[in-house]
Amino acid sequence: MNRKQITQLFPWLIPLRKWQRKIFFYLGMRLDRNRYSTVISREQLPVEVFSSGCPMYNRDTGFDMIYQENKVHNLKLAAAAFDRMLIRPGETFSFSLATRHADRREPYRDGLTVIGGCLTTAPGGGMCQLSNLLFWVFLHSPLTVLERHGHSSKDFPDPPSDAPMGVDATLAEGWKDLKVRNDTDYTFQIHIAFDRENIFGYLYADRQDPLLYSVGNGPVSYHRRQDGIWEEVDVIQTLTDRESGQVQRDRLLYRNVCRIGYPLPEDTPIIEEQ
Repeated sequence: MNRKQITQLFPWLIPLRKWQRKIFFYLGMRLDRNRYSTVISREQLPVEVFSSGCPMYNRDTGFDMIYQENKVHNLKLAAAAFDRMLIRPGETFSFSLATRHADRREPYRDGLTVIGGCLTTAPGGGMCQLSNLLFWVFLHSPLTVLERHGHSSKDFPDPPSDAPMGVDATLAEGWKDLKVRNDTDYTFQIHIAFDRENIFGYLYADRQDPLLYSVGNGPVSYHRRQDGIWEEVDVIQTLTDRESGQVQRDRLLYRNVCRIGYPLPEDTPIIEEQ
């Protein structure tokens, strides 16, 4: 029998536990010898490395659309905290650190989020759409991914996007972060923009990289297990010489595994497992 955590026995300790985790989380970043990105420059760097966008509103969640409106509010609040931020040589970008005080003047609103494996609502919910977009953009550059956590479950279909399957990055302040380090001698710059329906992510640099970066999937498979249906897919990065067009190498970044919490099309092949 699994032992219960102390916060399960005494739920009133949960706020204290969250506060404790955050204190040690940010203290750890002060002591880990990484130099974190903090500088914002309103002057845009000259070379666009990659850009992408996706709709902000998902009408297939089964929840009231007010939570989608709240998500858009949260996305804009967080993005304003690090828009135009530079990632200079040797620096590390941390999503959590960059957005730590984004809600200082205006609070986050209740949006959809997963807590304890259950889809629910909480202040700041929906922020993962921004970290998903950033992660997708970062994969098209030589930035080194130091920390990324995939979602353990998908409770509704993904909104339309040019990103392949399994390219996501979930967040939990004090527990999970998205971090990339600049191990090159280039300087990069993040830009986030919005229109009425969409969010757009841009990555700029001070000069052109000789390589092109593209990301795609290997074969996807679905497995039925005791606790539901699981999706497995490889995420593969391809590096191509910009001048000759020759592929330099393919590399497997990771295998993404997550539980599917919505009905798949009837003709989807599903592998039955014991």
